[in-house]
Amino acid sequence: MGSVFGKNFTVMTFGESHGPALGVVIDGLPAGVLITPELIQADLDRRRPGQSPFVTPRCEPDHCEILSGLTDEGLSNGSPLALLVRNTSAKKSDYKSISQLFRPGHADWTYFKKYGLPPQPGGGRSSGRETLSRVAAGAVARAMLAPLGLTVQAAAEAVGPVKAKTYDWAFAETDPLRFLDPHLAPQAQELVTQAVSTGDSVGAVIRLQAGGVPVGWGEPVFDKLEALLGHAFFSIGAVRAVEFGDGIALSSSFGSESNDPMGPGGPLGDRHGGVLGGLSTGRPLWGRLFVKPTPSISKPQRTVTLAGEPATITVGGRHDPCLAPRLAPVAEAMALIVLADFYLEPCSKIGSLTLK
Repeated sequence: MGSVFGKNFTVMTFGESHGPALGVVIDGLPAGVLITPELIQADLDRRRPGQSPFVTPRCEPDHCEILSGLTDEGLSNGSPLALLVRNTSAKKSDYKSISQLFRPGHADWTYFKKYGLPPQPGGGRSSGRETLSRVAAGAVARAMLAPLGLTVQAAAEAVGPVKAKTYDWAFAETDPLRFLDPHLAPQAQELVTQAVSTGDSVGAVIRLQAGGVPVGWGEPVFDKLEALLGHAFFSIGAVRAVEFGDGIALSSSFGSESNDPMGPGGPLGDRHGGVLGGLSTGRPLWGRLFVKPTPSISKPQRTVTLAGEPATITVGGRHDPCLAPRLAPVAEAMALIVLADFYLEPCSKIGSLTLK
């Protein structure tokens, strides 16, 4: 299984949804970066379950233990940093009644075909709970990049058909759906509430933006900045599409409309999301992640047994009716990991980044 990501800032996650623990080993972190448990916990708490009616009621403290890689003063020592989060509220019994059935929209069937494994409790390694390891790693990357003035934030731009018309990032951090528009937030909440009442779930669009990314981060031709960001975002299980800048809208425009005019300091606009030629432009880096509805729903669905016999399944247990509030911190983490990787990339530019 592909559990390792990155070249310079290397992240290896481990653990299963209903196993004893999950965690991450980070290699490549330079010595001298201040890493505190509180710093990591702050990001884990933003992703933590059980915080509102709009996320899974599974109650996990997600307390992070730092096992290695730090001095007594809390500075990275250059060796691998190992982080562990123990599961305290695993309930394998929730899945006993459907252990011989494939859940529609999940990885159960493809894992069975590839590995010969029957459906694992909560999806096992394919569970969204694995993403807490990524968030922990992203918090470390954030600490390393913060002295550069680099920031990354993500929030819900749309919940189902409810699309934000204004962007209030401070409000989004207080909203239970992490929705950007304070005027339409009640409408988004009502939509999710109605879905829950009928045993259904709702999709979302996550808007991500990064500020302070220097010019020239990215490596043509195959390691373009947006290529590795796309890899990172698509590795999040529920993400089904990604666009940078105006993305899809550019495909129906003219070149005279899509090209950003140039000035001495670079592009004057940001239709391409802060990337040209696979390299960062110095403009804000931004894009969207399109997230499918949570596939675990209590509505009856058609499926088959492990033996291929027709069956009907109703998925019980504890699940998010909308992934937006908890997936946004995961998107931030994956962007931070990619940016950390480019930050540590050996300098390979020829000439100067300034216009002569």
